[in-house]
Amino acid sequence: MIVGIGTDLVGVARISAVYQRQGARFLDKVYSADEQDYCLSARDPAERLAARWAAKEAVMKALGTGWARGVDFRHIVVVSGTGAPHLSLQQRAAEVAAGLQIAHWHLSLSHSDGMAIAMVIAESD
Repeated sequence: MIVGIGTDLVGVARISAVYQRQGARFLDKVYSADEQDYCLSARDPAERLAARWAAKEAVMKALGTGWARGVDFRHIVVVSGTGAPHLSLQQRAAEVAAGLQIAHWHLSLSHSDGMAIAMVIAESD
């Protein structure tokens, strides 16, 4: 059963500008070490950073918390590797998901023409 859905669209230039202005401070506030490694390995890190930003916001929407109730950007991790990216929720985000009985997350990321989008579906058993 679908428990929640979330989508977010963000301009790549917006995330790039914040990254250029704040550097490591921005990265450390929003992204895990693995996310940073993955994004910064790209020719244009801003596209990957923006897609992950959008994913984190989409998860907050699906949880119904937004930027409140103790859920932090670093509690939501987009795991990349072989195959499709997936989500790992930690700390308060994981607690809220457990309270909603979320057992599965579905994630789709894309970026094109200066925009990045993420769509998530939260599903219970």
